[in-house]
Amino acid sequence: MDERSPILIFDSGVGGLTIHDALRRVLPDAPVIYGADLAGLPYGAKSEAEIAARVAGLLGRMAERYQPRLACIACNTASTIALGMVRDVLEIPIVGTVPAIKPAAAQSKTGVIGLIGTQATIRQRYVDDLEARFAVGKTLLRVAAPDLVAAAEAKLRGQAVEGAAIERAADELAQMPDGQRIDTLVLACTHFPLLADELAAVFGDGVALVDGAEGIARRIASLLEGQPMRRTGADRFVVTGPVDAAKGLENALERRGFSSPEIF
Repeated sequence: MDERSPILIFDSGVGGLTIHDALRRVLPDAPVIYGADLAGLPYGAKSEAEIAARVAGLLGRMAERYQPRLACIACNTASTIALGMVRDVLEIPIVGTVPAIKPAAAQSKTGVIGLIGTQATIRQRYVDDLEARFAVGKTLLRVAAPDLVAAAEAKLRGQAVEGAAIERAADELAQMPDGQRIDTLVLACTHFPLLADELAAVFGDGVALVDGAEGIARRIASLLEGQPMRRTGADRFVVTGPVDAAKGLENALERRGFSSPEIF
């Protein structure tokens, strides 16, 4: 294994940077290429067939071009729909990101768990299966909060975050049966931890926010244990579509050790 072989982190936008940040804490010397499908953003409003075809096609081409040692689909929507297909196509380890229902169920005291994600994520059978496996005897309340994706993208570009979308999601959950007893909130989109401060302000101290970034990072580290790794310079950040779509991200990327955005 070439010590310069990168880890490929793929997302529809910048949400996967939450996975990147967690990964840096456990693998500080790992070279990374981040692929942002900005031309396809947002995924949550697309059909399952569109998402599966797009993700499998892009990851196949990125794997061929960049020769990564591992790819992480840092997007809950893409993972719940296309993870199996991508694993069938690529001959490298593939790590997906799925809603953190298991740890949320383990720590909930009231047994009532909220989950916010994209429209596509919350309707997936994959999420039903996670609930059936890990939240037996618990109540899982799901709400689509697609506007939070745009809010997170805006925040990382230094723009103001409108709180109305978060308040709508909180109100919708609160109005569901047992919604007032929610004590744990699953952030079922990698974009959403970027809004942790705003979410905490609306949901309050009595609701714990749970996402899967740290667990995903540990999983990647375990799969790559013992492999030589060496960063020889800035990591690469590649985007689909015009590079201008990444305008405003320069400071956030520089802080994380990425070079200027480039076109895939």
